Amino acid sequence: MTLFSMIFGSKSAQTDTIKVLSASAFKEAISNKKVELVDVRTAQEFKKGAIEKAKNIDFFQQNKFNTAFEKLDKDKPVYLYCQSGNRSGQASRKLDAMGFKEIYDFKGGYSRWPYKK
Repeated sequence: MTLFSMIFGSKSAQTDTIKVLSASAFKEAISNKKVELVDVRTAQEFKKGAIEKAKNIDFFQQNKFNTAFEKLDKDKPVYLYCQSGNRSGQASRKLDAMGFKEIYDFKGGYSRWPYKK
């Protein structure tokens, strides 16, 4: 992590736990196996369109967010996305702090998902 991103924050900071994936890498990863795919946008955004098989856990509703993620297996990979990549980046760092071992963040978010039906 650079000094700039430490001071100002980074939307997509990769760590040993958090990996930021392109659309094609994200699509390949979620289609090859059964994964926890989570859309951290609001319910209204989710209803307008989402990646197939994603569950919606709204990042802005922190109590529900924390409760929902506490129920997931922290040793299994979790794949996150939002609208632009900002919230999923924040959610990734939060899950890292919660003890999740493998977190994948879709760079650019749903607005850059080229596989919409």
